[in-house]
Amino acid sequence: MVSVAVGLYGPAYVRGFEHGRDSLTALGGFAGLFLSGMLLVVLADDAFLFMVAWEVMSLSSYFLVAFQHENAANRRAAFLYLLMAHIGGLAILLGYGVLASFGGGFAFEAMRAAPLTPGWASVAFVLAFIGFGMKAGLVPLHAWLPEAHPAAPSHISALMSGVMLKVAVYGFIRFVFDLLGEVQWQWGVAVLAIGSVSALTGVLAALLQTDLKRLLAYSSVENLGIIFIGLGLALVFLGTGHAPLGTLAFVAALYHVLNHALFKGLLFLGAGAILHSTHERDLEQMGGLLRRMPWTGLFFLIGCIAIAALPPFNGFVSEWLTFQAALQTWQLESGVLRSLIPIVSAVLALTGALVAATFVKVYGVAFLGQARSRHVRHARQVPFGMRAGQGWLAGLCLLFGVLPTAVISVIDGVPRQLLGAGLPQAAAHGWLWLTPVSPATASYSAPLVVVLLAVLTALALWSLRRGAVRRVRRCDAWDCGFAPPTARMQYTATAFAQPIRQVFGLLFHIEESVGRREDGAPRYQLSIGDRSWDLFYAPVMRAVESASRRVVRLQSGNVRVYLGWTLATLVLLLWIIS
Repeated sequence: MVSVAVGLYGPAYVRGFEHGRDSLTALGGFAGLFLSGMLLVVLADDAFLFMVAWEVMSLSSYFLVAFQHENAANRRAAFLYLLMAHIGGLAILLGYGVLASFGGGFAFEAMRAAPLTPGWASVAFVLAFIGFGMKAGLVPLHAWLPEAHPAAPSHISALMSGVMLKVAVYGFIRFVFDLLGEVQWQWGVAVLAIGSVSALTGVLAALLQTDLKRLLAYSSVENLGIIFIGLGLALVFLGTGHAPLGTLAFVAALYHVLNHALFKGLLFLGAGAILHSTHERDLEQMGGLLRRMPWTGLFFLIGCIAIAALPPFNGFVSEWLTFQAALQTWQLESGVLRSLIPIVSAVLALTGALVAATFVKVYGVAFLGQARSRHVRHARQVPFGMRAGQGWLAGLCLLFGVLPTAVISVIDGVPRQLLGAGLPQAAAHGWLWLTPVSPATASYSAPLVVVLLAVLTALALWSLRRGAVRRVRRCDAWDCGFAPPTARMQYTATAFAQPIRQVFGLLFHIEESVGRREDGAPRYQLSIGDRSWDLFYAPVMRAVESASRRVVRLQSGNVRVYLGWTLATLVLLLWIIS
């Protein structure tokens, strides 16, 4: 679905690169390899083909991130992505190695029959969680994601966020739910903890951003956290013997996988349309785009509503199902779990509120108000192909939200195959009502919500036409005797997030300063850094640099010294072998 939208969108978008120094042939070739690699990962039935396809996916996407390699920031982002992709790939390979050593082969069929002890199963789970979690962008393994997604062309960013991150989710599901055999509830607690931290940290970082594509990248961290919250609930329920509840949480996670692919792909395509028309990614330079790009504004609004989990769009259904699974915690026997999961639910609720605030900021600053720069004032509607790609995904966001029972009936085949059970009660009362647990517990009818919204809209229009609603007289706003309002007087993206920044500022490395421009006007500068970089990555980088400086001392330039090191190495190897 996302690839179809990208296929419609891409030809018109890449025309902007025709007169540049970058090769469109390379862009198309590596994009084809990228799609092929992702398809092969899903089709692989043994660990060897899986890892080959995984490397094809990772290497081709590296060249796509580095496509505009004249920019040093893009080269840095591509290198960081490649480095972390290979570290994650090594962890996955070691996880498969544990299964292959007990199963006697690299075929998935042999790995399913591997007689793993609980200890070795946990080792394999940790390796897989690190490897697939790094590719999915879970905190604190997410450092590459906000760097790589903004660097890639926008339609490639839509594929990376909408599809590639889900391939990592597929790999985790295949490894844990299919190959490891019996799951342990302790694994679910670890997944719940990391998923919750990822969801909250991702949305807070997104809310503080002013770069539109970087904001959407951090939002992907948040949504992958929600997906892993669902998978963590499934592991907890399955590990404690509550298979129906585990199935419900599993279906909720799969539904959000589909939903995130649709609305995040739509939002990245919308960001690409803005970039194509205005050459701007900075929200502080936008404004008034709804008048100049009405179709893009409409489709982007649908994406914002869907990602904010508001009915009747698709994001609401999957998050509602996740909450319904979490609310069944009372059926667990463990008091610790009955206390832990409500905390996760509260974090998920807070995350939902912050997501709504984030995309109110994005849409209000970018599309409403007045243009803040010359490029934005001269923005024009994008070509038809780019609008068609956005419209396709916007329509699917509505369709997947209005017909959830039909979508679940398709998804239901996955838990039936992996877990041996499905959600037969979800559509027990017909396609009109979604009842994940039972009608007495909770039910939701998206078609009735659509009908109600349509009726309310029709009544509002009828009242306006009949004069029941007093028409508003349009005139200049009262300016208290000061100068007329200008674009600089509007609410900015930085100001919108300031209250949240004050509350959660300790989670980030924030530097603020006020200076003067050359013309004497005041200039406010704000820098927001990710503390996970300072805590986890910077120490490793310093250690590697220190070790490299010590190793350099071996390069004395003296041939006799080199021969001595060679002889010592040979003697050591002979001693080890003998």
